[in-house]
Amino acid sequence: MYRLRLPSRTIVLGSKTLVMGVLNVTPDSFSDGGLFHDVDAAVARALEMESAGADIIDIGGESTRPGSEGVSAAEQLRRILPVLGKLRGQLNSPISVDTSSAQVAEAAMAAGAEMLNDVTALRADPRIAKAAARCGVPVILMHMHGEPRTMQKEPFARNVVSDVLSGLCRAVKRATRAGIAKSQIVLDPGIGFGKSYAQDYELIARLPEMSRLGFPLLVGTSRKKFIGRVLGGRPVTQRLYGTAATVTASILGGAHIVRVHDVAEMVQVTRISDAVLCPSLVAKLPRSA
Repeated sequence: MYRLRLPSRTIVLGSKTLVMGVLNVTPDSFSDGGLFHDVDAAVARALEMESAGADIIDIGGESTRPGSEGVSAAEQLRRILPVLGKLRGQLNSPISVDTSSAQVAEAAMAAGAEMLNDVTALRADPRIAKAAARCGVPVILMHMHGEPRTMQKEPFARNVVSDVLSGLCRAVKRATRAGIAKSQIVLDPGIGFGKSYAQDYELIARLPEMSRLGFPLLVGTSRKKFIGRVLGGRPVTQRLYGTAATVTASILGGAHIVRVHDVAEMVQVTRISDAVLCPSLVAKLPRSA
């Protein structure tokens, strides 16, 4: 059992799988780019995901899809801050900000964000670690082989599990040297970030090895290309069942948080997967359920 201390509450990880809903307020994200670029549409989507059962809402103002170019901190804030402002007082679920910029992180946390999700694991902007430590928020450290612009171009690591484990260990050292408590760290193996399709599946199959690092795990497989590859090239809009399968496998392998786009459907997946892992949960349900 793990406990993450947020400014407003403590989140317990381990009693059930938590669902993190993805909210990209960008024009170019791989799955939902442009859908929630409008402030009112983004706010409505956040509230909809919470109603569907999302435990955390992860808001990002910069696409990190393969081949993407960076976005300035000013532009990220132009996209994120109005959404955070309108959600304040409306949303009960905690908000995570998906950024690798210290400037964005600090402004977002001042506006109500309570977690930091850095896909570069504190490498892109070292000041972000100090900002997280100063604000006392949990951080999600993700492994990425390379950078978004070039990460899906070979060569990939020869031993993906070794590469991810060593990379995450270095990320933890960066975090703790900056003053972030170990109890405030969540690790993400970075499915789809600088790995071949086969390596993505290998990482899911070998998640228990990552659990041995002693930190809670977040896994994000939602709608990604490695799913479409196995399904004969199905587009993003036709990867729901494939996503459900990878989410199930991730939970059975030890994931504590799953990051998804299709919240209502994946909440069902997490509940069934949790029941498989702990059948006693079913015995506690009312007979009419």
